[in-house]
Amino acid sequence: MTLNILIAPSGFKESLDASDVAAAIASGVHAAMPDARTLLAPLVDGGEGFTRALVAATDGQLHERTVTGPVGQPVAACFGFLGRPGPKTAVIEMAAAAGLALVPRDQRNPMLTTSHGVGELILAALDAGAERILIGCGDSGINDGGAGMAEALGIRLLDAKGQQIARGGGALADLARIDLSGRDPRLDRVRLDAAVNWHNILLGPKGVARVFAPQKGATPEQVVILEAALETYAACLRDATGQDLASAPGGGASGGLGAGLQGLLGARLHPRYNIVMQYLAFDDLLGQADLVITAEGCLDEQTPFGKIPAEVARRAKALGIPVVALAGTIGRGKVRINFEHGIDAFASILKRPCTLEEAIAESEKLLRRAAEDAVRMIGVGIRLRGERTAA
Repeated sequence: MTLNILIAPSGFKESLDASDVAAAIASGVHAAMPDARTLLAPLVDGGEGFTRALVAATDGQLHERTVTGPVGQPVAACFGFLGRPGPKTAVIEMAAAAGLALVPRDQRNPMLTTSHGVGELILAALDAGAERILIGCGDSGINDGGAGMAEALGIRLLDAKGQQIARGGGALADLARIDLSGRDPRLDRVRLDAAVNWHNILLGPKGVARVFAPQKGATPEQVVILEAALETYAACLRDATGQDLASAPGGGASGGLGAGLQGLLGARLHPRYNIVMQYLAFDDLLGQADLVITAEGCLDEQTPFGKIPAEVARRAKALGIPVVALAGTIGRGKVRINFEHGIDAFASILKRPCTLEEAIAESEKLLRRAAEDAVRMIGVGIRLRGERTAA
């Protein structure tokens, strides 16, 4: 019996992209089961790799640009154009200009980091003749609600004295008024679609500051300040646009960038997999699979809320296909909740205590070995079932 195994992982942040993860898992699969047929579907969720994946899937073109990075330094970034017929569609990932990977570990402070470079990428796409802009939101290192992006596009964020506020999430506490009069008029002539985590909202106990700012370097005291600053921002957005985005689905995506995109640029927000799966032919490959192996850097109680393994499992479960998840680490807390969302088994790729730096350096080897171990166990189950059936 030839087993058809679909390998559909996300990337491992600051280590391997999704294609490298898929290749490592495939190598481990074939070490354990040489006759297996592997179908590779490396997935992106709007974060790192979003632009390159969609451009490659449609035979499009990439364009390099230097933009302002999240801590104010120039960074090399890119945007692309899809190769399909239809409106000239530019693809941008916000992580290319404001991603956490671009923030040095000793400078991780979402009070200060900015999305200004995201606005510069949008400007570059407009200058290149984009008729539609598709923006991927994920892997951000910011908590500024898209204020920096808006500034780059001519929108003024003013304090009580009528002066432009500083950049960074903390500066939103000084915001008194949003002036849209200088907004780039080309934004009214293009369609903007943003792929976001639909579960992320701007404010409240499950808002972006309280849930994600600590992962970006915020202290508990700074989380309180950032939440209050975003409350001020939401009030000014409401005054300037008439839109109440405090709890709008997707508004908290990428440090509140979703709210800025929707409120200030007129973007339409979409659950990210509704966008991504259009271009990556995932469902076609899933229909050929007997087993699915997915993977992500950390599997935890947040995984069911918009992470790639949960989306893969949801689609596989609808077809009755079993799913195994490999993870760099298994989080604390209610990680077993993933069993309720279609993942049948999961395991960490780490077999011994090690530092984060060691895990990152050895991640390819660790993935390969973990995939081999998992498939060998599956092979034992297949043989046992065959022997019992024969008996």
